Amino acid sequence: MRDLGCTLWAIPEGYIPSDGVSDAYDLVSHEAACFLNTGDTDAEVRITLFFETREPVGPYLVRVPARRTLHMRFNDLTDPAPVPRDTSYASLIEASSPIVVQHTRLDSRQPAMALLTTVAFPAT
Repeated sequence: MRDLGCTLWAIPEGYIPSDGVSDAYDLVSHEAACFLNTGDTDAEVRITLFFETREPVGPYLVRVPARRTLHMRFNDLTDPAPVPRDTSYASLIEASSPIVVQHTRLDSRQPAMALLTTVAFPAT
């Protein structure tokens, strides 16, 4: 199958609220990166987080299998450190082979929840 996408992506906006209307996993406020790997080889992905007032954290390591998709919540990243809540951040995504990256946020701080999604910035 044909490789689609880029190996370097940026998501300049990130923020995970610490509270929400529910503790149910599906309804907890979260940020996610959705990866699409259309190629024939697994993609090893490195994620580095950047902050306004502290040094970057990373890399977080994720594998996206060949010809598959992976929906990864930033809330679930713990190594090398948990992603802080109530803190603005940005992310740099580096992949060993071309992938497509989409950014999604669910904000469940109010009963009328908001879902935001956009394709990340492909750096070439």
